[in-house]
Amino acid sequence: MSTPKITLYTYFRSSSSARLRIALHHKSLPFTSIPINLLQGEQQSPDNLSRNPSGTVPTLVIEYADKSPVTITQSIAALEYLEEISPSLLPSDPASRAVVRSLCQILASDVQPVTNLKILKRVAPLGMDREAWSRELFEDGFRAYEAIVKGTAGEFSVGDDVTMADVCLVPTVWGAERAGVKVEEYPTISRIVERLEGVEAVQKGHWRTQGDTPEEFRL
Repeated sequence: MSTPKITLYTYFRSSSSARLRIALHHKSLPFTSIPINLLQGEQQSPDNLSRNPSGTVPTLVIEYADKSPVTITQSIAALEYLEEISPSLLPSDPASRAVVRSLCQILASDVQPVTNLKILKRVAPLGMDREAWSRELFEDGFRAYEAIVKGTAGEFSVGDDVTMADVCLVPTVWGAERAGVKVEEYPTISRIVERLEGVEAVQKGHWRTQGDTPEEFRL
């Protein structure tokens, strides 16, 4: 397989985008980041909708010299595709792989969709406190994640290697902290994330270090 050209349409604070940034850095796959400003509504531009009909980020585009390009508009599907072309984030045994995928789905299916900007904009006119809404939903997800990783964690969520679950966990924690969640109340998660913050791929994918991160938020 030829070396692909990889382009990631991203937003610095998007947890779904951060999953892919971290995974790409972890796999040492060079890529070009193109920012899509969610606060300015660029996700709904005709240009972005032509790539991603959902009007969201991220969008991962993989271009090959010898076959048609691949465009993926959902982060978990993109993570799975990257794993197929460059394995490193799933354990070798089926049972552990299932645990990793379950942990990913707690964050990607139960937590992220109901705490993202699109939903927060809809609940605010109903009189909901956006921060309280997000905080409670993050906490629900973390309780489930913590209950599982208490029995599976080594250095990271499942054993001693960084997995797809960790790639999903750390951006979720960043978002939860902004919503006022006390992550230290989940000791296994807190320990895992402390280790992840020292991983080079996580540091490179951090929301505070991106090309579109505003100066006031930069590390």
